[in-house]
Amino acid sequence: MKLAICGMGYVGSVTAACLAKAGHHVIGVDVSPEKVCMIQDGVSPVIEEGLPSLYEEGARTGRLTATLDLEAAVERSDATMVAVGTPSQPNGSLDTTALERVCEQLGRALRGRTRPHTLIVRSTVLPGTTRSLLIPILEEAAGKPCGEEMGVCYNPEFMREGTSVKDFYTPPFTVIGSTDDRHAAVARALYEGIDAPLECTSIEIAEMLKYSCNAFHALKIAFANEIGDFAAEHGVDGREVMRLLCLDRKLNISPAYLRPGFAFGGSCLPKDLRAMLYRARQQDLELPLLSSILPSNNAQLQRGLNMIMEDGRSRIALLGLTFKSGTDDLRESPYVELAETLLGKGYDVRIHDENVATARLVGANAAYINRRIPHLTRLLTSVEEAVEHAEIVVVCTGQPEYVDAISRCRPDQKVIDLLGLPKRETEPVCPVKGIAW
Repeated sequence: MKLAICGMGYVGSVTAACLAKAGHHVIGVDVSPEKVCMIQDGVSPVIEEGLPSLYEEGARTGRLTATLDLEAAVERSDATMVAVGTPSQPNGSLDTTALERVCEQLGRALRGRTRPHTLIVRSTVLPGTTRSLLIPILEEAAGKPCGEEMGVCYNPEFMREGTSVKDFYTPPFTVIGSTDDRHAAVARALYEGIDAPLECTSIEIAEMLKYSCNAFHALKIAFANEIGDFAAEHGVDGREVMRLLCLDRKLNISPAYLRPGFAFGGSCLPKDLRAMLYRARQQDLELPLLSSILPSNNAQLQRGLNMIMEDGRSRIALLGLTFKSGTDDLRESPYVELAETLLGKGYDVRIHDENVATARLVGANAAYINRRIPHLTRLLTSVEEAVEHAEIVVVCTGQPEYVDAISRCRPDQKVIDLLGLPKRETEPVCPVKGIAW
């Protein structure tokens, strides 16, 4: 199939590379000239395990190209997938501006075209958005209704940053919501060879499923942290409590995320919860459990800050800055919030994260960190220098070298473990304190 993909962020970049590997001809479309040049040169615009070789192969075979010209890409394609960002507004509502703009451009590109074309929305949107907002924009710009010539599907993604290539090939399921069977068949054809259940449903159910999954993931993280905090106050190791709880698989409880630790972050969970809660307020619908998750998460972040500040020492090393290991994504990372707060209070902070190179950050990722910590470059250093500098070493993410680093800490230092590092052969001579154990 000839496929255009609009938006070469994390979702678009991984989807494009994997579909090109499967034999489809993919044209990536983005507003960033830098990203387009990287893709044309066979370089992945994001850091993800497995992507570099896929981009090299895509460029070499000619199956993966990129352009700034959306209408030209649509003209050369049988279908267009939209994976542009839908970030949070200051009030928590979903910002669909980029998505609306792309749908309008797609409609203009399809005006007068008689060859069938399928639009596949992959961006995360609240239920009802595709049918009540995006399809009318598309139809007005195209000058024709959706039908045989022009159809719309909704295809949510279930990939985790850091393991998204693996998740693409082995998803829990593939879900396609559509306006009709003909265009659903086009979307289904993209996933031939993927060993996972494939479910076709309504657009609204597919939209809601994405939010349901993310809300459940966010709930699990906050729940485990509160159990861990409560247990720790009673001298109980919350990690062991949760390990035993996860042995009960009869009630279909997944062990994913059920581990006490620091606050959650990233580009999905906080944003999607805010969007759901904003919609609930509009409808005068009370969701007390979901409403409690973000306050609980903020309390966990404050707990980490208090553990650092209560000691009275000022030289701090943060080992890790991205919201999780194996990615360069800094958006809504709780460790960025931690660093920003400490810097604002006058602490002398050094940071190490092997996946963060300010020169390589692009798009929304670069804009976010420039807004939060514009002087990040001068704070980044090697893991050895960061630990040597510090009075308090804070372990944020799970790079293997951090285990070795804290084992070499001096007796006068202190380690605060926000992650839950594995057992070490050589225990450090300084005190190590976990956030919830």
